[in-house]
Amino acid sequence: MSYTIDLSGRVALVTGASSGLGTQFAKTLASAGAGVVLAGRRVDRLKALRAEIEADGGDAHVVTLDVTDHDSIKSAVAHAETEMGTIDILVNNSGVSTTQKLVDVTPEDYDYMFDTNTKGAFFVAQEVGKRMLARAKGSAPGTFTGGRIVNVASMAGLRVLGQIGVYCMSKAAVIHMTRAMALEWGKYGINVNALCPGYIDTEINHHHWKTEQGKKLIDMLPRKRIGHPQDLDAVLMMLCANESHFINGAVIQADDGFAV
Repeated sequence: MSYTIDLSGRVALVTGASSGLGTQFAKTLASAGAGVVLAGRRVDRLKALRAEIEADGGDAHVVTLDVTDHDSIKSAVAHAETEMGTIDILVNNSGVSTTQKLVDVTPEDYDYMFDTNTKGAFFVAQEVGKRMLARAKGSAPGTFTGGRIVNVASMAGLRVLGQIGVYCMSKAAVIHMTRAMALEWGKYGINVNALCPGYIDTEINHHHWKTEQGKKLIDMLPRKRIGHPQDLDAVLMMLCANESHFINGAVIQADDGFAV
């Protein structure tokens, strides 16, 4: 028996789409038929990704977005809906981190992580959520009521890790934010879930896994391996599917068992 998830006719907004997981998420959604809005600050990279998606027969549009700027959030979401139609799926993916002991964290370090990972994620979801709610209540036009919001948290939000304590705190807040949104918006058909990746090999950290410290970390993992962005495709598609109407407020680990 085969099973296919078809997102044709749906519009998906992916934040932080210029690299790493965001790039993979955008490609995966486009390959399933969704029109994808690529959002981020590095516009040149977003345009290159759009060209790649279009070359593969997909549909994509680029919007500039700085999640630490509330006006930028409102403008990007409005632009996305003007260009591609109402947003049915949000993959709330933008995130940053620093590596340091807690005693060395400065106010600037703290704000850097919380402004992007927590505050930014909240207000992106809020802006998209307002529009989904308006459609569900019949006060705004749209052919699809309800929606899917996937907040990309981290297994570090479930298990505290050394040297990245503030990052762990920021992602733990995203997990609770997800549950709060699921509780408040679920009755309108808006499903909000959290995806918690483990250690994933991306261009940002690729060099680290070849260092002595990186190799030691791999040896500590349950199956002594790290994941790849495409390893998250299956759970992403499940959470974004039209058929996932019974999955709401879930916090799903995709970490190869590390947080067990």
